[in-house]
Amino acid sequence: MSGTFALRTVASFLPERSVAVAELPELAYLGPAERQLCADLGIERIRTDPELDALHLAAGAASRALGAAGLAADQIGALVAVESRAPATLMSSAETRLQAHLGADRALTFSVGGLGCVSMTPALLVARGLLAADPDLSDVLVVHGSTPATPRRYRHPVTVSGDGGMAAVVSRDGPLRVLDVLQETNGHYWDLFRVDYRDRPSARWSEQCRDLQEYSFTLALESRDRLGAMYRRLLDRNGLAPADVARHVCHNLSLGGFRFLEETLGVTIAAACHDNLRDLGHLGANDILLNLATEIGTGRLRDGERAVLISASPVAAWSMLLVEVVGDPGDCTVGDRRGAGPTTDDVPGHHTSSRDGRVI
Repeated sequence: MSGTFALRTVASFLPERSVAVAELPELAYLGPAERQLCADLGIERIRTDPELDALHLAAGAASRALGAAGLAADQIGALVAVESRAPATLMSSAETRLQAHLGADRALTFSVGGLGCVSMTPALLVARGLLAADPDLSDVLVVHGSTPATPRRYRHPVTVSGDGGMAAVVSRDGPLRVLDVLQETNGHYWDLFRVDYRDRPSARWSEQCRDLQEYSFTLALESRDRLGAMYRRLLDRNGLAPADVARHVCHNLSLGGFRFLEETLGVTIAAACHDNLRDLGHLGANDILLNLATEIGTGRLRDGERAVLISASPVAAWSMLLVEVVGDPGDCTVGDRRGAGPTTDDVPGHHTSSRDGRVI
């Protein structure tokens, strides 16, 4: 379709420290039913490091993505950040802070967001628009550092959140072509989940669901209908059948979420989603690119094969991306979570132990 663009490189930056979900302090305050719900999510461990905030996670991923593309930060024409759900300060600019941190002095810099874990999609749409509108612009850096909005990692009854950064260099050409993008929203659910913060210290911030029945039943039914229709539309307008899609990648929320998508769409969720859910938990808007990079790096998504990236958020928003690998996947490299990751050189101005990452 017209408007095709590409991901030139994709990189993650994950803390080295791994924590068992069963050892999270907030579980001690849950009742037996809530603890069982948490255990049934399928998340065994998460990555977290109190020394790394959203900026350092984003900067680490950005440095890796730029390095893999052979670009210096001052060569990037635009920097599009997915905004944090809980910025460190109000009235300041986390986006231009990241710009200065990276040394991306000439980049047109701003943020997008507001759609929770679907927010990577509008960031990529903006990058596509910038490339289409400005023939002198060759590369756009899309980046996000994901940390929970509250001190609690368990988000009842949805998921357990870890920490991580993700970045992509978006260009007109590259080894991962984005063939089509769909996105829909429904503002009725704008505050289905919320964190009240103005009248309490941050240690007491807690995410609340206004109606668990509305989340688990009403929104689930709408998501089933929306995602089913979007999937048919995505395939139809690209002249494809389900058999033409090699992999289906989604967010790492829960095993139940995987089963819901598989039953709704009649597909199988990629193995990378299961692996990263178990070992990393939910990394917000970063999940879909992380899982896609894992599939490519492990050789499960090869030259000429297509994947559909599926996102959904309880705000509520839904999106789908159709992507295709172009070229020899041997040209893509993926960091081993169990081995040595990037060094602290990946985080300008930050010096701690080594971190894990992956690049395609």
